[in-house]
Amino acid sequence: MGIPGVLVLLVFAAEFLGPLGLIAGLLTRVAAAGIMSVMLVAVPMLHWQHGFFMNWFGSQKGEGFEYHLLVIAIAIALIIKGGGALSVDRILSDKK
Repeated sequence: MGIPGVLVLLVFAAEFLGPLGLIAGLLTRVAAAGIMSVMLVAVPMLHWQHGFFMNWFGSQKGEGFEYHLLVIAIAIALIIKGGGALSVDRILSDKK
């Protein structure tokens, strides 16, 4: 059972275009929501079985979900707060 092609394209867009949007400050909330949704799926599907901590010493077969929780927390903060004062979002919205 594979992942449907449409979902693969959405994950690709979130993982490739999301960070570019965050760097530029363009569509910050949308980019953060896309990245967060990918991480919310990755934790239970791939990383939950390996525990909380990352594989710092190479003693387990996979990575834990410690980093993914950090990314989810940062994405939530960006969704709530939005881009900063120098973001393209702020310039386009003319908020001062």
